[in-house]
Amino acid sequence: MQYISTCKSPIGNILLAADEIGLTGLWFDGQKYFAHNLDPAHEEKNLPVFKSVRKWLDIYFAGQEPDFIPPVHLIGTPFQISIWKLLRQIPYGQTATYGELARKIAEEKGLAHMSAQAVGGAVGHNPISIIVPCHRVAGSDGSLTGYAGGVDKKKYLLSLEGVDVDNRMILL
Repeated sequence: MQYISTCKSPIGNILLAADEIGLTGLWFDGQKYFAHNLDPAHEEKNLPVFKSVRKWLDIYFAGQEPDFIPPVHLIGTPFQISIWKLLRQIPYGQTATYGELARKIAEEKGLAHMSAQAVGGAVGHNPISIIVPCHRVAGSDGSLTGYAGGVDKKKYLLSLEGVDVDNRMILL
């Protein structure tokens, strides 16, 4: 069973979803793939994990790096989960490219090559925005390419983390 709760952020309303294990979704209202993996039989309920996520978001939106990660339960294909775990390794205030992630996952899996487009597809379907920081992934030239929540939100989040977004191209 999944449970939901909502919260407000400086860049819009957020829907949270969780199960007994941890957070399963964090989506901005109207984002691409909004509530994509949400169980249709979900209920609204105030779980302890939601309190933890709100605390994390409060610290984050205050411009600080939270020193803890709320319980997370990634639900996806094995490939998607491996990419989402890589996203969690991108340090606060830094970015990585789709190509860098593709090379890293190819190395981990013992493959000669991995498609950056395949990595991009998995990044785009990340159900736990911000906490699993897909906004930290840029194009090979450093450009701010797509973000399911919208490139304007990606730019805001990176700026909040101290990334110089003014000297980057924005590609939609």
